[in-house]
Amino acid sequence: MMNFLKNRANVVWLVLVLATISTFELGEHGAAGVKALAAIFGLAWIKGQLVIFDFMELRHAPLFWRIVVGGWLCVVVGIIALAYWIGMR
Repeated sequence: MMNFLKNRANVVWLVLVLATISTFELGEHGAAGVKALAAIFGLAWIKGQLVIFDFMELRHAPLFWRIVVGGWLCVVVGIIALAYWIGMR
């Protein structure tokens, strides 16, 4: 197990799996309210960042591309959160 955790890609994969299970469990058990919503969208943003920086290998890319793709992620998560908020009204 220790060799598994020495590879950053394996650790990121494990975090992605745990975050996915967490958001699934929150949704399945009917978690409601601002805290649950913030947790779900926060985990989605973290998962997106991990995919962008580690699996798309933008961690060492030029700053411009990190800003463009990171900004895109923020816009997408923000629009989904806004749509959800509007739907709850």
